[in-house]
Amino acid sequence: MDLNSASGVVLQVLMQASSQDSAVLKPAEEQLKQWETQPGFYTVLLNIFTNHSLDVNVRWLAVLYFKNGIDRYWRRVAPHALSEEEKATLRAGLITNFNEPVNQIATQIAVLIAKVARLDCPKQWPELIPTLIESVKIQDDLRQHRALLTFYHVTKTLSSKRLAADRKLFQDLASEIYSFTCSLWNHHTDTFLQQICSGGETAAINSLERTLLSLKVLRKLTVHGFLEPHQNADVTGFLLAVFVRLKQFLDCSRNIGAENVCRERLEKIIILFTKVLLDFLDQHPISFIPLIQRSLEFAVSYVFTEAGDGIVFERFIVQCMSLIKMIVKEDSYIPSKNFEDSKPETINAHQIKLSFFTHQTLTEICRRLVTHYFILSDEELAMWEEDPEGFAVEETGGDSWKYSLRPCSEVLFIDIFHEYSETLTPVLLNMVDTIKGPTCVEDLNTLRIKETVYNAVGLAAYELFDCIDFDEWFQSQLLGELQVAHDRYKLLRRRVIWLIGQWISVKFKADLRPLLYEAILSLLQDPDLVVRIETATTLKLTVDDFEFRTEQFLPYLETTFSLLFQLLQQVTECDSKMQVLHVLSCVIERVNMQIRPFVGCLVQYLPLLWKQSEEHNMLRCAILSTLVHLIKGLGGSSENLYPFLLPVIQLSTDVSQPPHVYLLEDGLELWLVTLENCSSVTPELLRIFHNMAALLELSSENLLICFKIINAYIFSSSSEFLQIYAANLCQAFLELLRDITNEGQVQVLKVVENVLKVNPAVGPQMFQALLPPVFRGIIEGEKYPVVMSTYLGILGRVLLQNQCCFSSLLYQLSQEYNCEPDQILGNLIEMWVDRMDNITQPERRKLSALALLSLLPSANSQNKNDKHL
Repeated sequence: MDLNSASGVVLQVLMQASSQDSAVLKPAEEQLKQWETQPGFYTVLLNIFTNHSLDVNVRWLAVLYFKNGIDRYWRRVAPHALSEEEKATLRAGLITNFNEPVNQIATQIAVLIAKVARLDCPKQWPELIPTLIESVKIQDDLRQHRALLTFYHVTKTLSSKRLAADRKLFQDLASEIYSFTCSLWNHHTDTFLQQICSGGETAAINSLERTLLSLKVLRKLTVHGFLEPHQNADVTGFLLAVFVRLKQFLDCSRNIGAENVCRERLEKIIILFTKVLLDFLDQHPISFIPLIQRSLEFAVSYVFTEAGDGIVFERFIVQCMSLIKMIVKEDSYIPSKNFEDSKPETINAHQIKLSFFTHQTLTEICRRLVTHYFILSDEELAMWEEDPEGFAVEETGGDSWKYSLRPCSEVLFIDIFHEYSETLTPVLLNMVDTIKGPTCVEDLNTLRIKETVYNAVGLAAYELFDCIDFDEWFQSQLLGELQVAHDRYKLLRRRVIWLIGQWISVKFKADLRPLLYEAILSLLQDPDLVVRIETATTLKLTVDDFEFRTEQFLPYLETTFSLLFQLLQQVTECDSKMQVLHVLSCVIERVNMQIRPFVGCLVQYLPLLWKQSEEHNMLRCAILSTLVHLIKGLGGSSENLYPFLLPVIQLSTDVSQPPHVYLLEDGLELWLVTLENCSSVTPELLRIFHNMAALLELSSENLLICFKIINAYIFSSSSEFLQIYAANLCQAFLELLRDITNEGQVQVLKVVENVLKVNPAVGPQMFQALLPPVFRGIIEGEKYPVVMSTYLGILGRVLLQNQCCFSSLLYQLSQEYNCEPDQILGNLIEMWVDRMDNITQPERRKLSALALLSLLPSANSQNKNDKHL
């Protein structure tokens, strides 16, 4: 590509490619695609996106095409790879100036430089890092920022390489630039703190951005740049400085208002400080030991004392809790059961933790977690009132809920309680004593505190097994709490039924189950939707428990199922419907055929729900799972569902349909269960087998259930099924046997064996192409015992059931091995007798004995043997 003439043409096509008119856009994209492999094309793109006078959209598009080209053509081994000369020109051009005025384009340029650095730095691009370091020293604000942005992306990319040689190169780089980067970070940090104090808001924002970028670089260098970072003075100095700087930034955030434009960036950098500590602890727990005391003092001070009042924000508290949790749970800090066998550094870390987590400290952490961080906020209570179903979905693990403060505090409570249960059990029991008896419905604060204590007892159920007589507590207090019908008491009704669910598998007397079922029936009719949904979840835990007795539950089955069905209709969120469907599935599974009189309404509703859930594949998965249990419960009566059921199976198992990615596993299970419970295979059920060829080609983890489905067809409708599908099935098996594990080979052979078993007259002819490999495997002494056992089972059936086919196979193999048929027969018998011990199944051993006996009257000559056969 001639650069002088091509620049204008490429620029014109890029302008067309940024058009909104598809008639202009499509041809331009095609032309650009053709140019991707032309020499000089990327040099032209570089000249275009570095020309600041051109349209921003065109420059943006040029950067993107350049970046994509790095992925495809930069490596020397890539097809149509760029020449070394052009790459050298491009590398030089990329770092000539760091003066891109548009932020978005500057970020893309930094990313593409990092992509090149991943492949070429430092061997083919030794000047990159020195150039970046010199550029970040420049006083020009724009150039300094762009160079620092690039420096960060390059460091981030190089730190992500995992090969030993690449890690060594990055460690060498870290050693060279670490001290400079620390100085750079300290300079920008000090500059920001001075500017924010003097009121220079614009300058402070610029300095804060540079502080953030230099800290990001230091994070990557600190975490990934050293094998033993605690032995490097600069690293330890930086990590200690993190605590000092964190306090300065937290104090700074206290002094500026929430409306200040610096506030958001300030919080971002505070979080980044905590990420440095968390990442360092995760990657270098031994090197972190000198920081344990300081980290715990800092985190506990800001999260569990008044020191954090008015300063800390939710994300920071979550990060601090994560830091405490990681220190408590870190395996390197927990001595072995035989204390003397522990490493010195482990003992040191353990002793630091012991000295910090005193009885007073643990008590304060526990009380504050329960009565402060567990408590439902005003915003959460408002959401409960305004959108109860949305609140219930969030409480059961919505994406935003997982990373919010309350669930993080619950996780920390569980870990600390487990680690220090001897100290904290009396503290929690004392809190339980303070909430005994009824609570005034007007006292909302006490209701909320009571709810948090019940929450704590549920979370610590396994630790409190021997300390709480839950059966007595259930009868004397908890049942009474469930019976208070006042609207404000829904807070406790929901929490208590949740609490019972947590204890049901820990300690709950079977004789009390009827009382619980009665309470569940009452709560499934509660005016509050959140209470009803939580009750359904507890019901699932109850019927899932190994002490569940069907006969105890049967008197409540009809009403329970009816109320669950009503709840399924009432909820509108996809997650809620899935949750209720799982409960229904569990109930159906446990009571099995006893469900038959009560499922009519559900059977009528599921087709409508399936249609409504067209855009919600996970809900459809739940419907499939429910149908599996429903078919098992209905047995032969399930054939009435075929007009709905068979199209569902057809769609779920058709790999040409996009939803199969989500539905296939459950769809295959439903297909198998349907076959297992049908009295006869209908033509419609037979037609679904068209889907199987593509499924066998997938060779996925679902092969085993596919073989089960094939076997079910063979046993249910052998003649008709084989007449239609035998040829295709035989061809698919031949393809599979070329590349399949021994276990998969056994499954294929079992299908062949089953065909011979149920259809001895024509089975050998239908699958004749599969028989020579079986005979060869026996003659050549197949080493895998299970495969050999299956081979011998097939050989015995062919010999006993279709002697003409057996003779034909002997003749075919004699031609292959260039010997007489009686020699093939002799080799087969010799290996058969030698490997008889491989056959462990009594049926196959008996079959082999009978088959061998049938050969006894045979003469040695092949002609006489043929006459006998």
